[in-house]
Amino acid sequence: MSLTQRSSSRRTVVGLSTVVVVMAIWYLATSVTGFINPSKFPRPEEVLSASSFIQAEGYGNGKLHQHVLHSLKLVAMGFAVAVGVGVPLGLLMGYSRRAEALINPAFLLLRPIPPLAWIPLAIVWLGLDDGSKILVIFVAAFVPSVINSYTGVRNIETPMMEAARMLGVKGWRMVVEVLVPGSLPMIFTGLRLSLQASWTTLVAAELIGALYGLGSILNQASQDIYPAMILVAMVAVGICGAATTWLLGQVEARAMPWRKGRVAA
Repeated sequence: MSLTQRSSSRRTVVGLSTVVVVMAIWYLATSVTGFINPSKFPRPEEVLSASSFIQAEGYGNGKLHQHVLHSLKLVAMGFAVAVGVGVPLGLLMGYSRRAEALINPAFLLLRPIPPLAWIPLAIVWLGLDDGSKILVIFVAAFVPSVINSYTGVRNIETPMMEAARMLGVKGWRMVVEVLVPGSLPMIFTGLRLSLQASWTTLVAAELIGALYGLGSILNQASQDIYPAMILVAMVAVGICGAATTWLLGQVEARAMPWRKGRVAA
């Protein structure tokens, strides 16, 4: 077994041990000792019951898998559009001083605005349908992808850029052969931050006027004062976020095989 495999196995064991310890503390504090009031924080058996209920009977206009698939669709669409626009824009700003001078003032004006501040305007423009939620997710994921792509280009060593110019590399060849490979580590850092922002913003966006989605479960369960169902939705968001981050990590490992041992899990 290689050093990388041993390190990965060790992290897995430590992670599983942490989960087991947390679950044991939760069970002891709620079901055994009653140290935590079950009306404030549910017992494990209550959460299992709520999970079984939403999977079998449904809750908040749908079953759990329907809510999960709907949220995944919104995140995928908003994230894809943000990356498709943000990464090229960041590369352009990083490479061209003229483009930076033209675009950066508007970007600096929009950057400090919290993504959630766009929710009222998104509703005015697109109503309560999925379009408004995708727009808010796009705004949240757009900024990290632009900033990290821009930084990635600026971090490319000057001699490498000068050598490429001397060899006549320009246009799309410059982008494909120099800018993108040299910026990949920072680009993927931006993608991870964008993905995290997408999930955080999705839940907030779905709290308002959503018929399906994990955020709608949280909203309905809070109105019903149903702590166990709230925790089910929170765990589902965490699992979905971890799964999509893992998938992104696999893409990163294949795009940069020379850094495979250093790619975060």
